[in-house]
Amino acid sequence: MTNDNSAEVLDYLRRTSIELIETRKRLQELTDAAAEPIAVVGVACRYPGGARSPEDLWELVRTGADAVSEFPQDRHWDLEGLYDPDPDRPGTCYTRSGGFLDGAADFDAEFFEINPREALAADPQQRLLLETAWESLERAGIDPHTLRGSDTGVFAGLAYFGYGNHHHTPEVISGYAQTGSLLSVASGRVSYALGLEGPAVSTDTACSSSLVTVHQAVQSLRQGECGLALAGGVTVMATPQVFREFARQRGLSADGRCKAFADAADGTGFAEGVGVLVLERLSDARRNGRRIWAVIRGSAVNQDGASNGLTAPSGPAQQRVIRAALANARVQAGDVDVVEAHGTGTTLGDPIEAQALLATYGQDREPGSPLWLGSLKSNIGHTQAAAGVGGIIKMIMAMRHGVMPRTLHVDRPSTHVDWSAGAVELLTEAREWTTAPGRPRRAGVSSFGASGTNAHLILEQAPEEEPAPGPAPEPDVLGTAGPLPWVLSARSEQALRAQAERLRAFVTADPAADPAGIAASLVSDRARFEHRAVVLGSGRDGLLDALASLAGGAENPAVVRGTATESGGTAFLFPGQGAQWTGVARELCAAFPVFARTLDEVCARFDTHLPFALRPLLLADEPEGAGRTDVMQPALFTLQVALYRTLTRYGPRPDRLIGHSVGEIAAAHVAGALDLDTATRLVAARGRTMQAVTEPGAMLAVGAPRAEVERLLDGSTRVGIAAVNGPASVVVSGLREEVHALRDRLLAEGRSVKLLPVDHAFHSP
Repeated sequence: MTNDNSAEVLDYLRRTSIELIETRKRLQELTDAAAEPIAVVGVACRYPGGARSPEDLWELVRTGADAVSEFPQDRHWDLEGLYDPDPDRPGTCYTRSGGFLDGAADFDAEFFEINPREALAADPQQRLLLETAWESLERAGIDPHTLRGSDTGVFAGLAYFGYGNHHHTPEVISGYAQTGSLLSVASGRVSYALGLEGPAVSTDTACSSSLVTVHQAVQSLRQGECGLALAGGVTVMATPQVFREFARQRGLSADGRCKAFADAADGTGFAEGVGVLVLERLSDARRNGRRIWAVIRGSAVNQDGASNGLTAPSGPAQQRVIRAALANARVQAGDVDVVEAHGTGTTLGDPIEAQALLATYGQDREPGSPLWLGSLKSNIGHTQAAAGVGGIIKMIMAMRHGVMPRTLHVDRPSTHVDWSAGAVELLTEAREWTTAPGRPRRAGVSSFGASGTNAHLILEQAPEEEPAPGPAPEPDVLGTAGPLPWVLSARSEQALRAQAERLRAFVTADPAADPAGIAASLVSDRARFEHRAVVLGSGRDGLLDALASLAGGAENPAVVRGTATESGGTAFLFPGQGAQWTGVARELCAAFPVFARTLDEVCARFDTHLPFALRPLLLADEPEGAGRTDVMQPALFTLQVALYRTLTRYGPRPDRLIGHSVGEIAAAHVAGALDLDTATRLVAARGRTMQAVTEPGAMLAVGAPRAEVERLLDGSTRVGIAAVNGPASVVVSGLREEVHALRDRLLAEGRSVKLLPVDHAFHSP
């Protein structure tokens, strides 16, 4: 082999090795992305028993409340003719109870700009899903308006369709009845109302619908189809048909209660509900500073296939889906502490599910560490398409509080289950949720559809926040030295009062609520509407009094009300050189941690470009050299950047940025056109160069139109227009002697002029 051939072979091997390394790296990235944990960053729900939030639902299960009630009176059901204790009587059911949502038909159509006819035609499930989707985003600290045009996905689970009478459509809703009843429109309506451009999918797998949609959202996020996802499900029983059908199958509980895994189990009790999760890849959630409620480690979906009946559950299929979810999550069965079961309370389904859990989670566990088993259905009934997401929310709250709540209505564990076949125990009492040191709490959640579609999900406790390198920063909240503003807005005056009352009730119920944190959240994380109010107070009691006045429509000097008109956007103006910077930084640093951190960061960069320390000058009341250009310009730049970061931390970002003189550099930096190193170097050089100019200059503000000033300067070579500030406001700049002469001439003519307190002819010819 010649030397030339050897060189070619070595070059080939080198290139092949590099390509192999790059291929392995890319493969690892794809493998990691396919299993990246998904963060739950927002949660909203409505369930029976008045549970209108995750906190309400937790209080309901924590206290062991039973939310089952009699059939509602406001749905035009023939309640007398519907009930009959004889299960064989056609067209009847042998229960009078279930879990129902109060005000299921209520809807704020005006809020979503939906006309009354369309709102009337829309299935209450569509309306509830839309409202809850909005709430979930606000609870995630995301203004829904900011998602317009984004690739956010919507994954909605529903099991009922065909709302309304489709044999005859009343004229009042004609043209809207079809879209008002389609399952596909449930997810599409959310995307349309919020302007979301990611996948919008409505899924019906009966009782497993909402857990399947969460699985779909997880997959979509991992594959990069969307950057944020709304996932959940909704059930509203507009008719009593499901009760009649299950009565004929002897599948109903006579008292409407689900006695999950109990010997007394006698059938399921149907219920309503809605739940929506906001999901985001864990890496994105951390980068975006989200509050992480919990993490989805993995999930799986499968089908019974040709089992022993279309609607009969399949134990082997349930085992397979559990094992697939564990593999997807990359955890072992022994790493999971508790399972929120499907647990409907049927005499057929519960024993099959329990045996599947015993065969999977119940094997090879550490002594004294059984799998604990419970079911939300024992509290609120079987919410069908909203059941799976309800189980997730229950487990999220249980993780956060460190308690596994008990399952109700258990006389004793079912004797139809061989509980000795594995280490699985029923939660007949609430238990503290403890784990081995360093291991997060984990839960499995199951949902099995009557269609044969099964889903299982592995949920994990939210990770500890990753500490930033260096010393821990101070809490980034508003200072409390002076009055705090609480900003509220709504679509109408009535809604604004209701908003004030809800906030007052929330703060009253939580003595530990931080007034400064609430102020920051209200102004930075919520959508803004035309009816607005600001309540001011120096402490909790003052703020609560002002809220009470606003809620009651009473006058109070601490309440400012108004109606905003539509604007063309917000612009921030960064001004040029002046003496306005002296003495202002110290109080801002004390009141706003974000201001102090930014000031320190910018001053540290200037220290490498300036022959003096900038920070002490900014914090002094009477700084030395305050009138020097090489001091003023770095000082102004630092203050402007710190003020911008503070304003955008507690309020919306501007639509436009405008800069004048040194303010142009500050505007270019915060817009992202210049990095901080480049910007500080440029400002320092600019100030140093201007300070080195020895020729005396001056600037003069003239109250006259530009055209008239140009005529006055005709023929002058050492004085020119420096700035046009308005239709009759112009600044001229140039040689000091000539500027002073121009001033004297204009004063003699009775014109309005003023010399600016500068020693240089900035922006002169």
